[in-house]
Amino acid sequence: MSVWAWALLGATALRLALAAAVPLAPDEAYYWVWSRGLQPGYLDHPPMVALWIRAGTALLGETPLGIRLLGPLSVALGSVLLARAAAALVPDRPGCGPWAAALLNATLALGVGAVVMTPDTPLLFFWTLALWALARLHRDGDANWWLLVGLAAGLALASKYTAALLGLGILLWLLASPPARRWFRSWQLWAGGALALAAFAPVLAWNAAHDWASFAKQGGRAGDAGAGGLTLRFLGELVAGQFGLATPLVFVLCVAGSVAALRLARPATRGERTAAASAALLLAALAVPGALLLLWQSLGSRVQGNWPAILYPAAGIAAACLLGPRWQRLRAPALALGAAATAFVYLQAVAAPLPLPRRTDPTLARLGGWDEFAAAVESARVTAGAAFVAAEEYGLASGLAYRLPPGVPVVAMDARWRFFALPAPAPGVTGVLVRSERRGEGPPIWPGAVPLGTTLVRARRGVEAERYRLWRVETAEGLPPAARLPRPEPAARSGGG
Repeated sequence: MSVWAWALLGATALRLALAAAVPLAPDEAYYWVWSRGLQPGYLDHPPMVALWIRAGTALLGETPLGIRLLGPLSVALGSVLLARAAAALVPDRPGCGPWAAALLNATLALGVGAVVMTPDTPLLFFWTLALWALARLHRDGDANWWLLVGLAAGLALASKYTAALLGLGILLWLLASPPARRWFRSWQLWAGGALALAAFAPVLAWNAAHDWASFAKQGGRAGDAGAGGLTLRFLGELVAGQFGLATPLVFVLCVAGSVAALRLARPATRGERTAAASAALLLAALAVPGALLLLWQSLGSRVQGNWPAILYPAAGIAAACLLGPRWQRLRAPALALGAAATAFVYLQAVAAPLPLPRRTDPTLARLGGWDEFAAAVESARVTAGAAFVAAEEYGLASGLAYRLPPGVPVVAMDARWRFFALPAPAPGVTGVLVRSERRGEGPPIWPGAVPLGTTLVRARRGVEAERYRLWRVETAEGLPPAARLPRPEPAARSGGG
């Protein structure tokens, strides 16, 4: 095997080991709750992440590795697909495919995303699968590849709504490239669209049955762009965030590669039927329009740092395959810097050798001290003589549901739980409500909550991550939306943290 194959195998083995060792983040525990009550849709996202977790836990149980199993495996397969897509799109640059996959793997976004399970994990895989199918379509000229393109695009959309940018990019490529317009006369193109719609139809049906709640929630974010007037604050956050999440050199290479793709695509837009120009136009269409839309969004509202991750597969191919020798000399340093940054994050998440404060250490904020904190919550529950533990923050409630001892009921109270088919708590029972001091501003939404005067600290190796206050609460008829969360099987435990 080549050095690239061995490197990918080694990275995958490391990621699987980390997936087993790193504590679950609150959002991961939340998606695990989804997997215990599968639905065609959820308020926050489409259901694919829940299906992936359910598949992993069916094989390895409700353990961190079971919950995350498909993450490292899908990144490994996606890396192979990306390398082959590059070879198909830019055949005159032999060997650039592994570089494209390596650049993507060197980003913090993928390095972390390969270990933790979020909706971006299946989204990025299906996006890359669609890109590979488009590359084969371009190389082979076989219209049957549209069937796989459509299926992959539909599955990506069933993973996260930002996959709509994939459809936008494909449509722009078809319209802007005269050689590609011939596909509009192919029945396979329209059949692929039908497959995409069929894959996404359950999400549509769920939204239609729930007053389009998920579309309204996520669409409202995009609709906020410019609502409060133009500002450069969020634009600066977006660019700085990409420097960090993509790592600086990979980010610069991807931007330069996207610009090169636009330049090389000009002949295709003028009707010249060159394969190289059409390939460059495809890469530009899958990277540049989405980047421009996110930049526009950032002028009026915050763009989450993980949103642009779907643009990097095409941009990575452009960076590895379309740039000249001067730019290519940056590839090795970019890999080294990305690998070093990712290794540091991995080490900090597992062993925390540096006692960094919360504001500079996201691994502490999201992963640190959860098992010890859950044990403290259970001790406080017993001391208070309470029958259950409750939380209003969905991630906190889900994390406690995953970690508390078997048999301890966990109740979550939030408007989102009305969209779940989970049992409501029985009335007339006393419990302990856990609220973060940082997030819990104002009185609890739980009616009649009484402060217990107890404060618990979640910490890792003596470094504080967050403080929580405890309240005595009682279930009753007519409470705001609340649900009794599922609990893992007794054998499944969370590991260190």
